[in-house]
Amino acid sequence: MTLLAIDIGVEIVDFITMNNRISISPQICHGKPVITGTRVLVSTLLGALAGGDNVDTILADYPNISKEDVEAALTFASELSNFQELA
Repeated sequence: MTLLAIDIGVEIVDFITMNNRISISPQICHGKPVITGTRVLVSTLLGALAGGDNVDTILADYPNISKEDVEAALTFASELSNFQELA
């Protein structure tokens, strides 16, 4: 897995891929993290999970993604929330 580190306010590279399933590109959905090869936002999947949807419901709503994509979205969120402040 490639860890993702973005410093807000600093120029972001053109294209970032995490775990081959999450992509960030300024040309796709305004640079918001998406499932690679789709325009399904990671935040949409996380919001559905937080709202009580199970993985099967999400997969039915978004047939172009897989269970592994949903798991990658959770891993992405976990990595972003596990940060250390740099002094």
